[in-house]
Amino acid sequence: MDRNQQETRENYANPRTCFFHVLFKAAALAFYILSALFFNSFVIIFVVTVFLAALDFWVVKNVSGRILVGLRWWNEINEQGESVWKFECLDHESLSRMNKKDSWLFWWTLYLNAVAWIVLGIFSLIRFQADYVLVISVCLTLSIANIIGFTKCRKDAKKQIQQFASQTIASQFSSTLQSAFSLV
Repeated sequence: MDRNQQETRENYANPRTCFFHVLFKAAALAFYILSALFFNSFVIIFVVTVFLAALDFWVVKNVSGRILVGLRWWNEINEQGESVWKFECLDHESLSRMNKKDSWLFWWTLYLNAVAWIVLGIFSLIRFQADYVLVISVCLTLSIANIIGFTKCRKDAKKQIQQFASQTIASQFSSTLQSAFSLV
């Protein structure tokens, strides 16, 4: 591989964050799938799998989402008892500098994790293992919560970027008009 090809090939900007972003997803799925070989206790399988899925939820929501795609979300209950979504995103300039490979890994693993839990849920339903459907339901709920939160956050970030762009264009247009009329 020549030097030009090496320079154009983009690497992960945050390999440790990418590693942990994938690690807890893979650990929860792998433990759930392989646990039947080593444990007879549903309680152990439930506790460890849900614990790993909860670690994944926390890492994605609070660490890898912020570092890999520049987004963060949370949900609060206001004084009226209503659920209010809160979003944080980097500014437009910082978002445009985000690493494409990091972003790609973040979004694909986020969605593929949910798909894997759905497939495992279908297998558990086919095998009439209702107790294991409970484990999968908890893990799938955590995964879908991150998908919904980050999807809403991304839409909110795009809306903020569009508003910023339109305000910038409007202020430039306004200042151009003012300078044009001041010359006349």
